[in-house]
Formats: sequence, structure tokens, C-alpha cells
Amino acid sequence: MNIQNATVLVTGANRGLGAEFARQALARGAKKVYAAARDPATVLLEGVVPVGLDVTDAAAVAALAEQLDDVDLVINNAGVANTGSLLGAESAKSLRWMLETNVFGILNLSQGFAPVLQRQGGGAFINVLSVASWKSNPPLAAYAVTKAAAWNLTNGVRDALRSQGTQVLGVHVGFIDTDLTRGFDLPKLSPATVVERTFAALEAGASEVLVDELTRAVKQGLTAEPPLYTLG
Repeated sequence: MNIQNATVLVTGANRGLGAEFARQALARGAKKVYAAARDPATVLLEGVVPVGLDVTDAAAVAALAEQLDDVDLVINNAGVANTGSLLGAESAKSLRWMLETNVFGILNLSQGFAPVLQRQGGGAFINVLSVASWKSNPPLAAYAVTKAAAWNLTNGVRDALRSQGTQVLGVHVGFIDTDLTRGFDLPKLSPATVVERTFAALEAGASEVLVDELTRAVKQGLTAEPPLYTLG
């Protein structure tokens, strides 16, 4: 799918990776970019149309889909993360909170906008996933659970929408230099690089993009013996 002349909806578009998706969509010639955030007043990028949206509210998503009937591309970027032990006292509460955004948020947008994309001739979803879809680590173990679920949800949505010609692109990437990774002293990719490689994959018709070397190495390690995901 080409970005030029497309109408794009980006969730979590008020900062970080979401704002960069919106900026580059405009730069690539998108006809219109809806920039969604819980508080649309926090969307400061010029040239976009700010919209208020809580992705965890299925009714609100459905109502927005009725309003934005011209969308060709939905970018499921909104995500949250907590750190902490998977077996800690607050882990269940934290996991449920992350699942609401990282998994059910994508499901809500998929259900709400699939009919819109069908009327537009197919269109596409971009789902921002993670290297954590395939490899857990102690501080982010619960987050990894949500991203593994989001990966399988992405694959299921792709199968469900294949007959209507909707492209579903899963984006697997390591650490990105955004507010979400502040405090992690690790190599990080710039949001600009992630978006450039994602849009290139979208326009090439891909179903999955492994943005960085770390992610490619981790996926390759899934078939090693012993598998990478069983190692500490």
C-alpha cells in the first residue's frame, strides 16, 4: 500500500513513535492524517487532524469508525508498559492494565475499522509489536506477555481480512528512543528510522518487518537448539 494520497489514522500520536508516524505520513504525501490521543489537545503536530480516542473503549472506537469513514490506513501504535517481576504482588493488576491497551486496543481498532477499510478497497493495518513478542526478560516479562499476544492477534486478523484485500503489517523492533524506554541504558533506534523502515515494508506489500539487527537475531534464535526463548 502506498502512503501517498492515503487517509491515515495513527493511535498514540501525541508523542514519540506515533508523532513520527504522523509526521512521515504527511511528508510522504498522505491526503489526511488523523492523530489520535486520549487528550487531543496534546497533539501538537501541524497539518494533522487531532481526534480524541481511548483505544481500550470499544464503544468509543466503534463511534469513531463511523465518523472517520475515509480512512485507508490504521496504525495501531498506542502502547503501555510497566516493569516488575512477573510473580510480584501487583503483577496481575499490571498485566491486565497492559493487556487492555496492547492487545484489546488493537482488537477494538481492528473490529471497528475493518469494515471501513473494506469499503475503501482494502487498505491496511500497521500493528506496532516488539522483539518482546519472542523473547522475555525479567523486568519486562509481563509486557512481553502482551506483545506475544498482540503478535498472534495480528496474525489472526491478517487471516481474517485476507479475503477483503486488507494488508496487515506486524512491526517487530527492539528498543526505540521514546518516553517508554526512558531509564533503560541500552542501544536504541530513533523513531525516524523505525518509521522509515516500516513504511518501506508497507509499500513493498510485506506482512512483517524486522526493523533492527537485534530483532532479526532473536527471531532466528527461535529455531536454535536450545531455543533462544528458553535461555536466561
